[in-house]
Amino acid sequence: MTEGLARQHNTLMANSIRVLSMDAVQKANSGHPGAPMGMAEMAVALWGRHLRHNPANPHWADRDRFVLSNGHASMLLYTLLHLTGYDLSMDEIKHFRQLHSKTPGHPEYGLTPGVETTTGPLGQGIANAVGMALAERMMGEQFNRPGHTLVDHHTYVFMGDGCMMEGVSQEACSLAGTLKLRKLIVFWDDNGISIDGHVTGWFAEDTPKRFEAYGWNVVRSVDGHDVKEISDAIEAAKQSDRPTLICCKTIIGHGSPNKAGTHDVHGSPLGPDEIAAVRMTLGWGYDPFEIPADAYQAWDARPRGEAQEAEWNQRFKAYQAAYPAQAAEFLRRMKGELPAQFEMSALEFIAKCRDKGETIATRKASQNTLEAFGPVLPEFFGGSADLTGSNLTNWSGSVPLDAVKPGNYLSYGVREFGMSAMMNGIALHGGFIPYGGTFLTFSDYSKNALRMAALMKIRSIFVFTHDSIGLGEDGPTHQAVEHVSTLRLIPHMDVWRPCDTTETAVAWSSAVRRAQGPTCLIFSRQNLPFQSRTPEQILDIARGGYVLREAEGLAQAILIATGSEVALAVEAQKLLATEGIPVRVVSMPATTTFDQQDRDYRETVLPPHIPKVAVEAGSTALWWKYGCKAVLGIDTFGESAPAGALFKHFGLTAERLAQTVRDIL
Repeated sequence: MTEGLARQHNTLMANSIRVLSMDAVQKANSGHPGAPMGMAEMAVALWGRHLRHNPANPHWADRDRFVLSNGHASMLLYTLLHLTGYDLSMDEIKHFRQLHSKTPGHPEYGLTPGVETTTGPLGQGIANAVGMALAERMMGEQFNRPGHTLVDHHTYVFMGDGCMMEGVSQEACSLAGTLKLRKLIVFWDDNGISIDGHVTGWFAEDTPKRFEAYGWNVVRSVDGHDVKEISDAIEAAKQSDRPTLICCKTIIGHGSPNKAGTHDVHGSPLGPDEIAAVRMTLGWGYDPFEIPADAYQAWDARPRGEAQEAEWNQRFKAYQAAYPAQAAEFLRRMKGELPAQFEMSALEFIAKCRDKGETIATRKASQNTLEAFGPVLPEFFGGSADLTGSNLTNWSGSVPLDAVKPGNYLSYGVREFGMSAMMNGIALHGGFIPYGGTFLTFSDYSKNALRMAALMKIRSIFVFTHDSIGLGEDGPTHQAVEHVSTLRLIPHMDVWRPCDTTETAVAWSSAVRRAQGPTCLIFSRQNLPFQSRTPEQILDIARGGYVLREAEGLAQAILIATGSEVALAVEAQKLLATEGIPVRVVSMPATTTFDQQDRDYRETVLPPHIPKVAVEAGSTALWWKYGCKAVLGIDTFGESAPAGALFKHFGLTAERLAQTVRDIL
């Protein structure tokens, strides 16, 4: 193809993106046309010349991953998926931002074929991508063999000024540079515009220098509207031994004669008059949502993608012949299936916890569980946000990973949000079950990544220790009060706060087996007494709530407790029994799981006609839904003092709990 024809070809492809994006936003009367119009040539260079993917199989294991971190530009991605041949029809494009369409306002994983992660909260897409790139590296280290390269793909990201400003992107990009994730290639859409206007008043730093300081390879001053220049930069980036930032200078709303380069085109439809002007400026003589056949032909990625996957399939067959066990393991892990021996190993360990009867902190019980589960779960990838010795998220098989050394454990540094978002990217890539720890009070820093994990229903396991005022002298800055309740409010999130070693083992087992959703595991700093149980009770733990201690006679009240407060409830039951007041003790380590049980089971555990008192060292608000007559908890901030003194100060004692029962009867 001559240079002139190549330019015409590129222009046709880019303008297809522009007009389809602006038409969809206009029809919806809502959306962001400016970024798709400005990034059109970037998309042509990457998707038209470099991206390895097969629209006929969006789940091909060795495909390149593409993340649109500036997810408000969703019409760029939907247009690309439609034009390149994914199962995304023009009718879906026309129903952009409408109820039950496959083209929601921001890209959603699991809804639209080809969308690798849910983006929209700025900065998280790039952080997810860092996790994906790390997962690609680790899968290659674990499965590639001399002469047999099974894992070899890139992670590409489009991100804008907003992503650059978000702190989570800086956490993740700093770590990506430290780890030298060379197959991560990021395109900065440097258009200088955000919703409030020109960003120079609030974003004036030398961004390329910042990324160079992170240890990235930086390609400066690329013309974001020159397909060849962008493509050459991609080719050079593939040769780097570090992650690459390609700085693409673009004009937001490129092609709009009156609004390009202004914030007016950022988050609003162009309007009929300006759309007509764009068509005239571009020389686009087609009706809305009409794409010419030669544009479809230019964009069609199916033949190339099918050939690329077929070539990989041949490589996999050769690998399978040479390494049959590893090939089977690769397939199992990419499917997210658990090893056949996991269930038996988990049951045996839970039984061991019951028999051993240890009184230890649940964070230590968690580490013991990792010690038992780790050997049968090679897909485990652990870590901590600079609190390994406190979270106890390591075990004897943990191997620290760094820039050159393979491993299965990462010290994320003080990057709680970045860690959580990276974990989501690792889970999305496939091949791993990521878990990472920090203090419960710092779940605030991680919160939106936890929410995204729940929205995507992915298997990320968030470990939160030092779960209450029980951490003691560090005081209210570190004492979680409202945190467990706020985590329970996240849809699709399972939240476990176990009371001892047995419940901890069950909580971990449930989190691992839960393929369609994330889990928060809440553990204590202080030792918690072991509670004996029958085999039937152990089975009921997995239902989230169960009768731990039955009343000696017809129960006059029910005590509901979690975590460290279960021991208080058991002691209060004993005190009341001496007075002839029989009460039942219900341990409810996972309200989120208990609430999903059938009504008959829930009412068997919590009969509606029996008065109830709940106790938890945290916010009381959510406990009233169980029909409680009283709730003991903490609706203020904590204090700095030894744990024992704090429990007495806040009235979280067996004596007060017993008195509360007396008061309601």
